[in-house]
Amino acid sequence: MDNTFRPTDDPAIQIRTDVLDWFEREDGLGVLGFRVDSPRGLDREVDWHAHLRAQLICVEAGLLTVRTRHGTWSMPPGCAGWMPPGEPHTVDIRGPLRGWGVVIAPALAHDLPAEPCVVGISDLLQALALRVTTWAPAGTATATQQHIMEVLLDELRHAPRQRTHLPMPRDRRLLRIASQLIADPADDRSLEQWAQWAGLSPRTLTRHFRDETTLSFAQWRQQARLAEGLRRLSDGASVSAIAHELGFSSPSAFVTVFRRHFGSPPGRYLARGNHPLPTTRGLASPAASG
Repeated sequence: MDNTFRPTDDPAIQIRTDVLDWFEREDGLGVLGFRVDSPRGLDREVDWHAHLRAQLICVEAGLLTVRTRHGTWSMPPGCAGWMPPGEPHTVDIRGPLRGWGVVIAPALAHDLPAEPCVVGISDLLQALALRVTTWAPAGTATATQQHIMEVLLDELRHAPRQRTHLPMPRDRRLLRIASQLIADPADDRSLEQWAQWAGLSPRTLTRHFRDETTLSFAQWRQQARLAEGLRRLSDGASVSAIAHELGFSSPSAFVTVFRRHFGSPPGRYLARGNHPLPTTRGLASPAASG
């Protein structure tokens, strides 16, 4: 695993170079911000890496997918992903992406979420973060900067979690099934057939899958298909093509499931821009699962 990744390693990602040096430093301003612009996305996923500082990345347009040891998050417009200090992760950007981010010194992140998550962004948190993106790195904070950092961190502490998370099982047999379904979401083998393929009884698969992911096998499979559907939508694929390729019975069936999960049909959902997403819906919301 690579220890660090600098976005300037790939010219497809544009971030202020004066802030990049501070991803791996504890000194100086405790919070620094930057704008993110990836005009064409990445040709391939950025391999496993970590940063000394914590990160909060908000997507304004496009789709950002992050994998961690805890699972996978697909973040469309309005989502902000939290990454604790030193947390290994990968990054994938499909197509153009625009947004902003802040990096937070480990000493200030001790009472922030200990695991990666997606959080809702209030108008106040958005405004504070955008103010921080205008700051130049400095050794010490002014009184105004210190106050802004304190309010921003307090807003982040109380930000609602958004469950746009596809949790991964830990058991190697279940992980084998999950990995195969991510590779081929349209695979429509029954639970019994998957259990036989992995050398499990159907009862064991059912019980352990829920214990390790908090979702039933059917819910998890639908979440995986929706996550892949989001990625393909951001690539410009049509609803008809996605429905066919992911194993939905019809385009209308895909749109119905998508609306049930995300509160709006695919086109409107991806065009939401800066509007925060509902905190009660998402890829891993059992209440929204069919």
